[in-house]
Amino acid sequence: MARMTHSARTRPTLTVGFDLDMTLIDSRPGIKAAYVALSAETGTFIDADEAITRLGPPLDEELAYWFPEREIPAMADRYREIYPTHAIAPTPAMPGAREAVEAVQALGGRAIVVTAKHEPNARLHLAHLGIEPDAVIGWLWAEAKAGALREYGAQVYVGDHVGDVRGARTAGALSVAVPTGPCPEPELRAAGADVVLPDLTALPAWLKEYAERYFAAQDI
Repeated sequence: MARMTHSARTRPTLTVGFDLDMTLIDSRPGIKAAYVALSAETGTFIDADEAITRLGPPLDEELAYWFPEREIPAMADRYREIYPTHAIAPTPAMPGAREAVEAVQALGGRAIVVTAKHEPNARLHLAHLGIEPDAVIGWLWAEAKAGALREYGAQVYVGDHVGDVRGARTAGALSVAVPTGPCPEPELRAAGADVVLPDLTALPAWLKEYAERYFAAQDI
């Protein structure tokens, strides 16, 4: 049997994962509007301004601040139902988000979104903003994101929260963090982020250098 030469080897596809809330989108205005609507509908006080300072963890964790445990499943379902009406239109892309996703694809790679958000609502946000990743995987938080990152062979995961750092490290992916959400740079570094960029506008240049090093290593 002939040996495969270096030139005949198939390079692995560059795959970069992205978190959604406060990484690709500034979800604060939309989530605030959804909580205000849920509060008005249920008659239960929700401090929406406080809630949007804790974005990242699953919805149930935030609802636990405002509702008895027995009511949380029903409130989560209702929140997700009313979310498209109140949260999609007010939510802008983060600076550089579209360009960051396109930078991956311009290198021949795959850009995937792995988020704790309800997947249908995540897809609505991305479609509304014209951001077109190659795959969207929802309902995954922190270490649970590792399963999707491994499935898609992601070498890099980009996020704003220490939970994203943990997800990347659990998957064996490089953790690239941006302090655009609730976690400041020192907290992200302490959690084990491999790279901290000021925001996504810096990602294309960093990614180009990373891809050159990564593919050079594959050819050795």
